[in-house]
Amino acid sequence: MVKKFRYATLSDIKQMQIVRNLVKENRLSKPELVTDEDVALYISERGKGWLCEVQGQVVGFSIIDLQVNSVWALFVDPAFAEMGIGKELHRLMITWYFTKTKGNVVLGTAPNTRASKFYQLQGWTAVGGYPNGEVKFELSYLDWRKKNQLFSRENYES
Repeated sequence: MVKKFRYATLSDIKQMQIVRNLVKENRLSKPELVTDEDVALYISERGKGWLCEVQGQVVGFSIIDLQVNSVWALFVDPAFAEMGIGKELHRLMITWYFTKTKGNVVLGTAPNTRASKFYQLQGWTAVGGYPNGEVKFELSYLDWRKKNQLFSRENYES
């Protein structure tokens, strides 16, 4: 299976919305609350979006909001879970984010879910909660750098 990662464009929104509504966790109780116009705003003005395609079909996407320093979306079609797609979308999104700012980034996700475990494994720290019951996670530039530093000086010193 060939996975293609790229920036999301306005023409991708319909397929992104399909993926958003396929997920089993963090489902919207009212899918109409996140409109195509909302997605367009987030990927073109407020921040940036990435997606993964398999055979021309969008199977996952991520969006980050630079205006409020938060992850707005990271979703993978359940049929393509556990294939590294979410991890790569996360890597692309956060790497880009930290080229734009060194400010902390936050996100919210339901507690005790695969998503909350995923974010912890990526170096995020739970720092509280939101009124809707979601856990608030935060990632600092320094924590991200430590987690993603492939080579360090001590690896080469005898």
